[in-house]
Amino acid sequence: MILNFFKIAFRNLKKNKGYTFINVGGFAVGMSIAILVGIWVYDELSFNKDHTNYDRIGRLMHHVNFNGERMSLIYMPYLIGDEIENTFSEDFKYIVMSTLESEHVLKHEGDRKFKFVGAFMEEDAPILLDLNMVEGNQQGLSDPSSILIAKSIAIAIFGNEGALGKFLEIDNKLRVKVTGVYEDFTANSDFEHLKFVAPWKLYLNNEPSVREHASPWQYNNFQTFVQLDDNASFANTSDKIAEVIHDKLPADEANRFKKQVFIHPMSKWHLYSEFKNGKNTGGRIEYVRLFGIIGLFVLLMACINFMNLSTARSEKRAKEVGVRKTMGSPKYQLIIQFFIEAFVISFIAFIIALPIVVLILPFFNDLADKSMELPWKSIGFWVLGSVFCLITGVLAGSYPALYLSSFNPVSVLKGTFKAGKYSAIPRKILVILQFSISIILIIGTIVVFRQVEFARNKPIGYQKDGLVVFNTTDLIHNSFESFRIELLKSGMIEEVAESANSTTDYYVSDGDISWEGKDPDLALEFPINNVTPEYGNTIGWSITEGRDFSRDRESDHQSFILNEAAVKFMQLEEPVGTNVMWKGKSFQVIGVVDDIVFESPYKPVRPSIFQMTGDRYYLITARVTPEVSSSEAINYIRSSFQTYDPTVPFDFKFVDQEYDKKFRYEERVGKLATFFAALAILISCLGIYGLSAFMAEQRIKEIGIRKVLGAPVFNLWALLSKDFAMLLITSMIFAIPFAYYFMNNWLQNYQYRTNLSFWIFLVAAIGAMVITLITISYHSLKAAMSNPIKSLKSE
Repeated sequence: MILNFFKIAFRNLKKNKGYTFINVGGFAVGMSIAILVGIWVYDELSFNKDHTNYDRIGRLMHHVNFNGERMSLIYMPYLIGDEIENTFSEDFKYIVMSTLESEHVLKHEGDRKFKFVGAFMEEDAPILLDLNMVEGNQQGLSDPSSILIAKSIAIAIFGNEGALGKFLEIDNKLRVKVTGVYEDFTANSDFEHLKFVAPWKLYLNNEPSVREHASPWQYNNFQTFVQLDDNASFANTSDKIAEVIHDKLPADEANRFKKQVFIHPMSKWHLYSEFKNGKNTGGRIEYVRLFGIIGLFVLLMACINFMNLSTARSEKRAKEVGVRKTMGSPKYQLIIQFFIEAFVISFIAFIIALPIVVLILPFFNDLADKSMELPWKSIGFWVLGSVFCLITGVLAGSYPALYLSSFNPVSVLKGTFKAGKYSAIPRKILVILQFSISIILIIGTIVVFRQVEFARNKPIGYQKDGLVVFNTTDLIHNSFESFRIELLKSGMIEEVAESANSTTDYYVSDGDISWEGKDPDLALEFPINNVTPEYGNTIGWSITEGRDFSRDRESDHQSFILNEAAVKFMQLEEPVGTNVMWKGKSFQVIGVVDDIVFESPYKPVRPSIFQMTGDRYYLITARVTPEVSSSEAINYIRSSFQTYDPTVPFDFKFVDQEYDKKFRYEERVGKLATFFAALAILISCLGIYGLSAFMAEQRIKEIGIRKVLGAPVFNLWALLSKDFAMLLITSMIFAIPFAYYFMNNWLQNYQYRTNLSFWIFLVAAIGAMVITLITISYHSLKAAMSNPIKSLKSE
């Protein structure tokens, strides 16, 4: 009997090729989206899971009061590792202090120099991170003059030769021996870019300023990774160590900063990375949920197509149902038959969807900035795929099976069966749902791109085009004026300056600042950018009050320039001439500049200070002459750089490209949303196309009579299009408020945000209407232009 049901299913599919194509095609596209979303969600959820003790590893963070806000930071004092190990050792298996991951120069045999991202970590780091060793073992950091390198570095530096026992030089000063080679971290690990690990002791021994810092518990510049004991929990252990920094600070500072240490589990680093006022507010998990819902909705739209087309053709299946019931077939057998038809379509669509996914996946990986693959060899994948097909078949076939199996055989066989005027209501509701989903996706896509463009077009306080930034070195810093003059003489460079911070990020900040009227209980943290006098002209900042720094004024070494945010924060009515105390010394404000967006363009600019005390220079910024080729200018800078310091590879970045990186994630979300919206609309159009064909076929005689009576083609087209237009208008009534609510909530995540203009909803509505009318017009016009004699001759 079951075999017979399958035969009937295949015969029906073969007999009705047009509807089969629409159903299978819609299902295949919907399943393709669901599979793509599924592997994307899986990739996001599996972040860092390659680490064996993923669920026991965490990173120390602390909440702290800065500038009237409660902030959450990863930066720790170097003493905290020993402190918690001595006091709370029963809660931890491993405690690992680490420098921040940063670029370092690795040198091997003469002039062979390479730049890689690495960190100095304590010797238990390879065990905590579970490094997969290719050469050597995880105890390699026990030697204070050792280094563990990633396999990719070993190949880049040593080729096919074994790396073990070879010597390298870090930053032209630290000679180390390779004691281990480990497999590179996977792309979905937070340590993906960590290409070498050197001993923490080596760092401390060669950076005496760290140990000799006057206030070591206030010098927060390191990371602390921990692995909990099997009997400890993140919550309880966080409570135990909460006051460990607070108790080490002077009472007045402890009360101002109110530092509270906690452990952020590795399982939350990627998806739950955002904090606000000391509370974890989520992060990328919101997009995982969003795209998961979109994937389900797109698949639901494919199921709706099947339901609509199956029930719309009910009168054609009525006689089949009537005969089977008359021959004694019970209702449950009919239900099984219609479910089997849905399962057959579902499984055929799944088989078609897999090659579609293979074709789309490279494009999808580019959009998502990932390197995902289909897990062909995974049994779990095929099991989930089968379950997925069954669930989809049940979802799509449930309504048609129950509806079609309920027909009265007497009415059907007497020829008096009609579906009834209310039979189309469920179908209309499903079409409205389809339209609503499409409109919401269109509106959402427009809003995402508008938000990106709004942030991109906001004033950033300087002229980013033509700026090149690269790291300075001790040799170049000591000869900076000669280096600068050489670049200017070439005519390729307009101006050059040194600074501590970049225009697109900051590395140096301080809280030891006060001014007249400051609340003594207010804890501060201002980015402080130490610059040379030409910095303002180099980046093209705008002086709104006072003047710029000058080489000709010695007093400028004891002066500040503030940004507008600092003036507002300090509540200075006349900032120029105001004295500000920094580290016990008085600095006079000589100028005010527009706010420079050096952090997120979606957040408020922080109060910042610029000064030229003559120390802490890490970067050089150069402005390329507009008429000069960028590549030509870069080659000249490289040549000059290597002349002044041949020991360090020249590595540069264009500031405009670095700034554009701040929009990559939102742009990626917008492109993914566009991709999903386009395919959702395609599925919706397939369903509308099939329904319009059926409706035109049903009303062909009515159209013939109207044509004979003189109805013009346009009126007939309008008659057939009116029903779908009304359904679309109804869907707008539901979709637009939902879209407004969800997108307005999404925009609240951004301090600087676009507004939800009326035209966005108008464009979405008009776009949906145009797409719908184009879709149904083929069958409407075909029916309206057909010869009425052919449709009426049987009468």
